[in-house]
Amino acid sequence: MKNQIGKWLTILIPLFIGIGIIFYQYTSLTADELEKIQVSFQKANYYYILLSLFIAMFGYWSRAYRWKFALNHLGYHTKFSTNFFTVCVSYLVNLTVPRSGEISRAALLKKYENVPFDKAFGTIVAERIVDLFIFFLFVLIGFLSQFDEIYQFLLNKNVSFQSLIITGIIGLVCFIIFVLIWIYAEWKIIIKLKEKLSGLIEGITTVYKMKDKWKYIFHSFFIWFSYLTMFYVTIFALPETSHISFDVVIMGFIFGSLAVGFSNGGLGAYPFSIALIFSLYGITNDVGTAFGWLVWTSQTILTIFLGLLSYILLPILNSTK
Repeated sequence: MKNQIGKWLTILIPLFIGIGIIFYQYTSLTADELEKIQVSFQKANYYYILLSLFIAMFGYWSRAYRWKFALNHLGYHTKFSTNFFTVCVSYLVNLTVPRSGEISRAALLKKYENVPFDKAFGTIVAERIVDLFIFFLFVLIGFLSQFDEIYQFLLNKNVSFQSLIITGIIGLVCFIIFVLIWIYAEWKIIIKLKEKLSGLIEGITTVYKMKDKWKYIFHSFFIWFSYLTMFYVTIFALPETSHISFDVVIMGFIFGSLAVGFSNGGLGAYPFSIALIFSLYGITNDVGTAFGWLVWTSQTILTIFLGLLSYILLPILNSTK
């Protein structure tokens, strides 16, 4: 009973957060702004939307192709089609419960390619660690290029720079303590966790030990390059956003990426965060909101289409398994 309640909560809480953000954003917009948003959708150049979706496909392909290097290192030679379709399904599942797609991805690979779940999941966790590192590079570049604007924004919100430094130091100390306990502690619970996570750890360490590590790293950067390019191309869909500088694009990309984890696939949170960030650079609320919804809606439609198609094709193409 408790497990069922927990599962429902993991679905409903992010969903309600997204709906709440949409309701807040809708009620905060004036009738004139809502009309302007509608006009923006009508006059948008959908050629750039379609181009962004085409570029997004390269990210899907590269993620599936990158996966083979980690799996090959573990001795599992899977079909690229299976890798690609499971990646597409995982994106679709992430629209229901944030980050749950990784579990479904490993489970599908176990079902169709007989790769042990813990090892497959370990390679996926390794991917996320590498992706997180690259994302932090984007954050570092974005914040350094926009330091003055961000600092002024924090001052306006009564958030001192000193408090951010203290929070960061506390977080770093807690992380170091956790790592030391994990490495050196001989507590029974730690030992049992290490035993159960042995396959997971093997998957994570594949990045450092694999033969094709540089190809793996190249594809890791290429994936994020395709994400950023996909976002950048979309600014030309609206005349009001076509002039914005690349450093502003990076900031919108960073906060949009962060917003995806707040609700189901960024529902509500993504357009809201884009409108908020763009407003700091003189872009009106209605234009920022329209742009955010254009990007989110088009990418979500692509995710649903590819996910459902892949879910149908997986058992058909693996019927001999």
